[in-house]
Amino acid sequence: MPFGPRGLITIPASKPFPIGVIEKKDLLSGCLLPTCLSRDLRPCVRSISWSPIGFASNSGCLLAVCTTEGCVKLYRMPFCEFSAEWVEVMDISEMLYNYLASIRFGELGVPSSEFSDEQASQLYIEHGHVDDLPISVLRKKYKRRRQNALAVINKDSGTLGDQSSCSGNNRDANPGSTGKLITAFKEVAVFPHEGSSVEGVEIISDNLKENNLHQIVSVPNTKVKPLKKIPVKCNLPLITADQYASRSAMLSSLVVAWSPILQLTSGIGPVLPNNLPNCCSLLAVGGKSGKISFWRILEPQCYSVMHSRDPTAGLLVGLLQAHNTWITTIGWALYMSDALNSQLLLATGSSDGSVKIWLGHSGELLKSSEVNHAPFSLLKEVITCDSVPVSVLSLIVPRQSSRKMLLAVGKGSGSFEVWICNISANKFDRAGSYDAHDHIVTGLAWAFDGCCLYSCSQDNSVRSWILQGNSLCEVPIPSNTLGVKSSTDVPNVFDSCFGLAVSPGNLVLVVARSFDADLLNPMYQVRTQKAAVEFFWIGGQQLNNSYDRYPEFEVEAYPGFPEKELVYWEHNFLWSLNQYEHLDKPLVVWDVIAALMAFKQSSPKYVEHILNKWLVSYLGSQLGLSTAKILSHASRFLSNITSRQLHLLNIISRRLVLTKLKADKINSKQQNLEGLCDAEEELPLWMELLLSSERELRERLVGFSFSVVLSLVSHSLTNYCKFGYWHPVGLAQMEQWVSLNHDHLQDHLKLLASEVGKLDKSRLSSRCEYAAEEHCSYCSASVPFESTEAAFCRGVKCDDGVGQSHKLGRCAVSMQVCPTTPLWFCVCCQRWASKLAPHTLFTMSKYPSDIKSSTDSSTLEVFTIPFCPFCGILLQRLQPEFLLSASPV
Repeated sequence: MPFGPRGLITIPASKPFPIGVIEKKDLLSGCLLPTCLSRDLRPCVRSISWSPIGFASNSGCLLAVCTTEGCVKLYRMPFCEFSAEWVEVMDISEMLYNYLASIRFGELGVPSSEFSDEQASQLYIEHGHVDDLPISVLRKKYKRRRQNALAVINKDSGTLGDQSSCSGNNRDANPGSTGKLITAFKEVAVFPHEGSSVEGVEIISDNLKENNLHQIVSVPNTKVKPLKKIPVKCNLPLITADQYASRSAMLSSLVVAWSPILQLTSGIGPVLPNNLPNCCSLLAVGGKSGKISFWRILEPQCYSVMHSRDPTAGLLVGLLQAHNTWITTIGWALYMSDALNSQLLLATGSSDGSVKIWLGHSGELLKSSEVNHAPFSLLKEVITCDSVPVSVLSLIVPRQSSRKMLLAVGKGSGSFEVWICNISANKFDRAGSYDAHDHIVTGLAWAFDGCCLYSCSQDNSVRSWILQGNSLCEVPIPSNTLGVKSSTDVPNVFDSCFGLAVSPGNLVLVVARSFDADLLNPMYQVRTQKAAVEFFWIGGQQLNNSYDRYPEFEVEAYPGFPEKELVYWEHNFLWSLNQYEHLDKPLVVWDVIAALMAFKQSSPKYVEHILNKWLVSYLGSQLGLSTAKILSHASRFLSNITSRQLHLLNIISRRLVLTKLKADKINSKQQNLEGLCDAEEELPLWMELLLSSERELRERLVGFSFSVVLSLVSHSLTNYCKFGYWHPVGLAQMEQWVSLNHDHLQDHLKLLASEVGKLDKSRLSSRCEYAAEEHCSYCSASVPFESTEAAFCRGVKCDDGVGQSHKLGRCAVSMQVCPTTPLWFCVCCQRWASKLAPHTLFTMSKYPSDIKSSTDSSTLEVFTIPFCPFCGILLQRLQPEFLLSASPV
């Protein structure tokens, strides 16, 4: 990962939604005080949430952003725009407004004289305000705009206030304000006629600079060009103050949260027709009305690094009246009631202090079409209404006890509560309440499968707790930093914590902190230093008392570390590596590799000891063997372990053990390992293990491709290639690879290759891509197959008799010559890919002894997945490093 930010998102001021007008006398109603007293001069971010991997068009993550104006939008990384600004893909608030307007905000007896999109847009165009048209109107004809709008109407005269109180320049009077109480004037503005003069414009704003309700902005007493007469009557419906407050609360979002991935499949096959993606996630959006809207976001049908092919598909699937006041926090967890039926646990907190736990059945959620009926049932209101609002919560369903749920609830008073819930028995017990902080709790995060809890607060404190039985016990955060130095550009003058998170491997704690502006340099630091991210190593955290008292290594080999912490690190390393055996956990191991690299710099023997124990647990060997013996015997067991374990082994081999060797030299097997010191005498064994592991994965991919082709021919399927599905590519190159490595392959693969070789090549061309001859992309010369990594064309001879040959890259999946278009890239093994691998490759438990029998016509529809076939990590588009920083130098 390059140092620096990965981009930025600029939050623009949103335009208001035309929800209605009220009478002038209702301005000071109590229900409108939150709107009138708003003090945000410009929009800021209130809540963010990352989607699971795979929901962006490049298989990355989507970022949901909720602003202080109550707007929610989804963004993706600018992987094909070559820009630092992230790209908006969906406006959740606009979609919510369109739905609420279609049902008239759920109010009975509301007249149908709504202010239509066509009327609003026509007024913009007629009066010269085309530039003020919303982006969605310019892009999709006429669409209603964002945020709530409030206008004042004089009931007696039927006009929008006094003519002197309305001006077409009200937008420029206060550029920073976005929620003006008279923003409906912008929709039906009254322009002065020729010869008339305006001495002042009275603007009523909820974004006040000096807490005054009225701001008087002087306007020059000049004659203006006569404009077309504008209708004085307002087409927005006249509503009461309570109606306006209710509609505004429905559209004002406060918090966003993504659910875990849900599979759109049942026990017998796909649920969705028309080749739709088989995974989705629910985005929960909580607002001021106490309602939560649920949005079903589907995975893209096809991934690409060249352009964003399909817009992100989103659908409103439910509205839940969870609380009677503001929704302040939302948490998700996946609860597996049985092997085929997964359920979602939803925890919600409110400003009235109440906390509720809901249960949602995934099948009903995926098929839900009634928005007003969200398929969630209330399990328990664990905390009733309290005078202290709920600020944050965190819940987890431990893998070791899938029937139990752990819930931590942080409050505005600085305390938090812990609840232990038995879902199957419907039993909820409070483990205790802890006065952990002096100010509001801003972050809670479970780690190590619910064994440890971390909390932070606005009082700038971070505390660590371990769960022992049914109670929490505070323990110190490990103080050793493994020699990692902090940035000298970040001043250590923090005054509060915004929140915290735990790394994928649970070895690093990340805390977002704000600076104390009074202690910063007013000339340089105040304008540039807004917040910082601090990292804590928590791999040495004690979780229980069952560790071995006597370590199996020499503690003196690593001075500066207590004996107990080294034992804790060993246990947590092995626990973290074993967690990746679960296929639902993405293979993101940066924290594990970073921690092992830090230990390796000072104590390579300690790292060697940990790797030996890890390899023994995979291969089933006996403890006490030397590293050389373990590595020499490991190759014979590779066909019996899962593809995920092979991928993890390859990552550790490349990024930890063989980190001094160049990736391209390893791939081409040209690395010279002679002249190594005694400490590196085992590198050739690791190199041989890495090459054997990658050859095993290659055999699985080739064998699966051959078996699919044979099944296609046997079932006479000619229309197999469907959009978004995998189909065999590069069969000719795979056949040549088998012939070059015939002596090192398994007999089953040789048998499959011989059967494919007997097929009629013309029949293969009608079912899959079969190209025996390849040509150079630069000179059209023929390209022979000599290696799976690179190719050299035969070149074109010049007049002097000297030929020019081009070096070409080969696809890591199909082994075909890569085109000159943008390609997928693996940051671990440095390989390129133009085609994507089948999902089946990453789920194999071992090398199938009979792949052919497992690929019948009912199982041929396999999705592609943009993962490296040798490392199992997410592929991406390689971009220049200066484009990855928001402030390039």
